[in-house]
Amino acid sequence: MVPRVLVTGAGPTGAICAHILRKELQDKVHIDVWDKSNGTGGRMSTSRDPENSECTADLGAQYLTVTPDYAQDHESYYAELISVGLTQELSGGIEGIKSSRYPANTKHYVTPQGISSIVKHFLMKSDSNVLFNHSLTSIELQGQGSDAKLHTKHDEDGIESIHPAPPYYDAVILTIPTPQVIKIQGLVAETLKEKPSVKEKLEKVNYSSRYALALFFPPGVTPDVPWNARYEQEDECIRWISIDNKKRQNEEACSAVVVHTSVPFGIKHLEADKQLVEQIIKQHLDNLMPNLPSPVRSKCQRWRYSQVSTPYEGSPGTLVLAEGPSYILLVAGDGMSHSNFDGCIASAEATCKKLIHHWKTNSQL
Repeated sequence: MVPRVLVTGAGPTGAICAHILRKELQDKVHIDVWDKSNGTGGRMSTSRDPENSECTADLGAQYLTVTPDYAQDHESYYAELISVGLTQELSGGIEGIKSSRYPANTKHYVTPQGISSIVKHFLMKSDSNVLFNHSLTSIELQGQGSDAKLHTKHDEDGIESIHPAPPYYDAVILTIPTPQVIKIQGLVAETLKEKPSVKEKLEKVNYSSRYALALFFPPGVTPDVPWNARYEQEDECIRWISIDNKKRQNEEACSAVVVHTSVPFGIKHLEADKQLVEQIIKQHLDNLMPNLPSPVRSKCQRWRYSQVSTPYEGSPGTLVLAEGPSYILLVAGDGMSHSNFDGCIASAEATCKKLIHHWKTNSQL
């Protein structure tokens, strides 16, 4: 039988892990992907107006920043995304961007079909079995020696259940934020108890927190501003505003305004009622854009785990949490590398390299 791998998290790292494994191993691996939400993307998600599916907004990552080094290291990924029309270089610029933070010849890319189209592309190519509303709650090691396998349980609509047979995996890759990794019961909890230094390093991984708000407008209504996107430096609440379809260079799409709050605001209001936070954001937006047309609908997103501010010590790209001759449990994601799309690619590559080496060493391939 071919080895079975479970990838938790249908965000960029999970999608690229699945893509690499399929590309490298072809039909010699079975890949399942679980995500606790009802769609792909993770922090690279695209939301739709619930009453007009043609009107979309990126509530997570806004654009891709590619330095010259990563443009070379990850050339195949970007060349592919450009060739299929999923990314194109940003035109028109971004007001308030601190260009001095980046090396010369750094490029920014946008996604005409929404940022989640990148994740969907790699997941589709991976030919994985993707299951939504599946939140991994427990991993149990069952069997002895070369027969030991990883058995999983998941939470679906608040009810914990064992995954339908066969409920075992030869490998599990955890691409979810590290605070969620630490909460997994069974083998994860047992391993971290035995390895307190690893648990301490995982606990030190830090993520910024913020809110995002999308305002959807009816067809033909577009905010009249001379910019596509801008960073706000003076407002205590709002840090980013974009006319989302203009930023994505898709002028024919319905207009949506996307707002991201500052990290201090996000942390201060992290546990507040989301509807109350939405009203506060709208008040600040009214002050910054007093002539903004009235939206027909809105969506507020709380990002408890937004960008990685402090990665795992040494930024190894991947972490082997538990391993035996017939199983391996790995942690991946930008928390293991650094925060941005290239960090996700780097982590996925390191993780898949480790996994394939493990399988070859133990004659599972």
